[in-house]
Formats: sequence, structure tokens, C-alpha cells
Amino acid sequence: MRDFAAGVGFFVQGFGWVSRHPRWWLFGLIPAVIAFAVYVVALVFLGTNAGDLAAFMTPFADSWSWREAFRAMVGVALFLGGLAVAVLTFAAVTLTIGEPFYERLSSAVDVLEEEDEQPWWRTLPRSIRDSLVTLFYVLIFTIPLFFLGFIPVVGQTVVPVLGALVSGFFLTVELTTLALERRGRARKQRFALLRGNMASTLGFGVAVFLLFLIPLVAVIAMPAAVAGAALLVRTRISPTPDH
Repeated sequence: MRDFAAGVGFFVQGFGWVSRHPRWWLFGLIPAVIAFAVYVVALVFLGTNAGDLAAFMTPFADSWSWREAFRAMVGVALFLGGLAVAVLTFAAVTLTIGEPFYERLSSAVDVLEEEDEQPWWRTLPRSIRDSLVTLFYVLIFTIPLFFLGFIPVVGQTVVPVLGALVSGFFLTVELTTLALERRGRARKQRFALLRGNMASTLGFGVAVFLLFLIPLVAVIAMPAAVAGAALLVRTRISPTPDH
């Protein structure tokens, strides 16, 4: 529990760092605003077409007397699923769009004497590939949880908690990528390090996930999340020699 709380603390420290360096906070807002605009358009489209999508997906319900209520439930579930995917992928998409921005921000927070430095245009394809792999793992966990959510009681109690833990872990995966790549850590090594510090990883990630559920707050908090992830890596996940 102490390590979990420490993980939350690194997110708080990230807010403290950007508040002391407002120029970097404004710098980190640029890609977050761009990604947010894309997600808003996508979610508005999904919301306005959720009913039609539900009807298309449930032709078997055409003869049901309660088909409208059922399809309304499916439409709501589709939108909530889209919202969950948006929260889970927001960090990955924003980091991909703004890799040059966040790489500089991470470097300013986590200064290394020696690092595995490569130009962003060489690391971008690898970042996209790693994000797609991470998304695949996310779907492996979240799709079963989505369907388990329809089970009475369990779907309203256990599933949300499991969903927050899974989402938190993979958000930490995405947010710590920059700092760990600067240490020359490949994807498998990054996963191993995070699993080895699971409590701190979950504490940080769950705090980010819960805050990212609030749309505008997700934009404002993105630079702090990147800064906090760099501090988490520097202090706990892959400490520098002076730590």
C-alpha cells in the first residue's frame, strides 16, 4: 500500500514540477490540445450514431417487443466503450503526436549524463509500433471486462476496479516509455521493470486514469503526467546512480 501511495505521489510531484516551470507546461499542452480536438470529433460522431450502430449490430432483436430499450442499452454501452478506449489511448496518441515536445520535457525533468539519444524521426516508427502492441494488450484485457460489466453486482463493483487497475498499468507503460527509452530499454525490458515495481506502477497509473476521465483535465494534466512519469522512472523504476 505504501508503494501504491508513492506511485500516486509521483503524479503529484509531476504537477509540482510543471507548476514551477510553466513554460514547459504550456509547451506540453500543444500536442494534448490537438489530440483532444481529434477525440472530441470522434466521440461526437460516435454519440450521434450510436443508435444506428446498435441497430446494425443487433438484427436478431428486430422481432423483440423491447428492442428499442435493448438497443438503447447497446448504444449507451457502445458510447461508454468508446469513451473508455479514448481514455486508454489518449496518452499514447498524444505522445505519438507530440513526441518531439514530450521528449524535450522528459529530458528537462530527468537529466542524464549519458543517454541513448536518437532523432525523433527515427524513434517515431518504433513508438507507433510499440503503442499498437500495447493497445493489443489493452484490448485483451478490456474486451472481456466490457462484457463482464453486464453481469449484475459484479459488473458494477469488481469490474470497474479491475478496469481501473488494467488501465492504470498500461497508461504507466505509455507515459514511462520516453524516460525508459532514453536509458536504452526495449519494450520487453520496460514491461519487466514496471511489473517488478507493480504497486508504484499501479498507483501512478490509476491516479492518471481517474483524472483523465475528466476530458479537459486530461489535456491540462498531460504535461504533469509526462513529468511525473519521468520522476517515477528516475527515482523508482530505473534509478540513476545518484538515487
